[in-house]
Amino acid sequence: MLGVCYYPEHWPESMWQQDAKEMRQLGLQYVRIGEFAWSRIEARDGEYSFEWLDRAIETLANEGLQVIMCTPTATPPKWLIDKYPDILPVDINTGTTRGFGSRRHYDFSSQNYFREAMRISTVIAERYGKHPSVCGWQTDNEIACHDTTHSGSLVAKLAFQQWCKDYYQHDVEKLNTAWGNVFWSMEYQDFEQIELPILAVTETNPAHQLAYRRFSSDQVVKFHDAMIEIIRAHAPNRFVTHNFIPLVDTQADNFALAKNLDFVSYDNYPLGRSDMFFKHMPAEQFKPYMRTGHPDFSSYSFDQSRGVSNKNFWVMEQQPGPVNWAHHNPRPEKGMVRLWSWQAFAHGADCVCYFRWRQVPFAQEQMHAGIKRNDNSKAAAWAEVEQMRDELAKVDFTISDPVQAKVAIVTGANSQWVTEIERQGDSYNHQRVEFAYYSALRQLGLAVDFVSVDHDLTQYALVVAPCLPIVPQTFVDKCQQANVHLVIGPRSGSKTDELSLVPMLAPGVLQALVPVKVLSTETIRPDCSEVLHFNGAKFESQCWREELELAEGVNVVATYHDGNPALARYQNTSYVATLTCDAFLLEYFTVLAAELGLVTIALPKDMRLVQRGNYAYLFNYAGYSQTVPNELQGQYVLGSANLAAYDVAIVKLV
Repeated sequence: MLGVCYYPEHWPESMWQQDAKEMRQLGLQYVRIGEFAWSRIEARDGEYSFEWLDRAIETLANEGLQVIMCTPTATPPKWLIDKYPDILPVDINTGTTRGFGSRRHYDFSSQNYFREAMRISTVIAERYGKHPSVCGWQTDNEIACHDTTHSGSLVAKLAFQQWCKDYYQHDVEKLNTAWGNVFWSMEYQDFEQIELPILAVTETNPAHQLAYRRFSSDQVVKFHDAMIEIIRAHAPNRFVTHNFIPLVDTQADNFALAKNLDFVSYDNYPLGRSDMFFKHMPAEQFKPYMRTGHPDFSSYSFDQSRGVSNKNFWVMEQQPGPVNWAHHNPRPEKGMVRLWSWQAFAHGADCVCYFRWRQVPFAQEQMHAGIKRNDNSKAAAWAEVEQMRDELAKVDFTISDPVQAKVAIVTGANSQWVTEIERQGDSYNHQRVEFAYYSALRQLGLAVDFVSVDHDLTQYALVVAPCLPIVPQTFVDKCQQANVHLVIGPRSGSKTDELSLVPMLAPGVLQALVPVKVLSTETIRPDCSEVLHFNGAKFESQCWREELELAEGVNVVATYHDGNPALARYQNTSYVATLTCDAFLLEYFTVLAAELGLVTIALPKDMRLVQRGNYAYLFNYAGYSQTVPNELQGQYVLGSANLAAYDVAIVKLV
């Protein structure tokens, strides 16, 4: 299924009918509208104008298109800000109010905004909830984007004080003990004294910071859940989704955010995101991906999106050409819009919607490409969407096919928050560590699920926790009950739920699975790596290194340059005590997968493979043709074993 994002309020009404007709001819089925239209819907307090929106929906419906309606809460209008100034958030790094004039200018702790956002959501849901052409709803837009989860406002401070009071059962001494406030004379006598952990002389208490992040996440989830509840009350039998940005950027518990949705949607911008994520990569390594994105970067977010709701997902916004917001904004190579679309479907997408229908000639996103140019001519992506339309019919793609994964990566907000709060080494980045493990598994042709510590693990053969500082006992119990091999990365099990050192030394409760102790931790510069010995070869130990003490019966799998253990194994659990290089992760997972009976395929560089249902999907990110490995047996329903540059092949497996 294919769709598009459309803004009828940006164009003369005389263009709508032709737009709708061309959308249908292009094979688009879904049209998302309304997420930024609050000022057109309610230009003044209580004065609604829906006639234009009614006509827009009718125009789209007359061409057989289905509408995805949005709540317009990502852009509160100026009259509302003037009426309730506390809607505006306060920057936690400067203490200045973040003003009107762009988007997402609201504070999740503003009770005035909560009330007004739910009011407008109710008004729109009442009007369109049962409309026969509105098939589903999107909440807000890219919630928490632009670093808006956190606010340093007075309303946030008061809400945080109340959150702390509730969380610590009205016992301020319980809070003082949990946070270790005796240190640096930080003890509070009552909850009304508690400040936000921002703008201090030097670093603030890490437990205080973790509590603030949990509070901020709870505020986002509370806001989002209330909106979902309103839509469900007025829009029966319609789906409700939200278009997530990369999950690390929400700064919230994404599993909690997704819990009450029918499915998760994701906004996929491979070039902009790769330009930002790989900005420190040397030019000779990055340049091949400049117009394609990294082969694993989009799928990393696709698999996370599928994981947080434990079901298929949508791509609500797919980049069709150059964007306007990254550090640099190259155009996609010819064929990449099609490749990204097929890659989304292969990793569990049910629908791909392109952003946007037509490039807008004004305001902040005028340099952001669309399927059509601003003069209404067809942009380069048009032909690739046409090709997707025809190929989807040819392949007989069905959304009921599952992604076949026997490997899971354990992820979650606590892990991200802890490593951001207590960096210990500037070169340690939680997302990069997780991505390195993911990329190694994907280079071997292994499909990967992302799961939380609460997820059932019994369906997997291999479970990987690249970084899990806070480990609940229930997770250990799940690992003991499941017949899986668990790979644990450094820092795991090292912290209590209040971000203190565990009393029995790291990896804490994980010692029940692998009886080792971390005696000390060092972080070193990334350009000062040392030798890591594994399987008769030399690799790199980088950035983060732990000194291990092993109990009797624990085997040493890899060693540091000085012969001390760097990777230890006990029965079906392995502990990796250092960050390392991509070559080591590839070699290590190759050996481990063979032991576990997981089928891997030695893929050519920049070729990727994933299985969904009875089909294997192959993607060539390289700028030259490559041959599909002979191990892959089946009938080609799209493409061939000679995979051209930036091309896709689909094999029906025998």
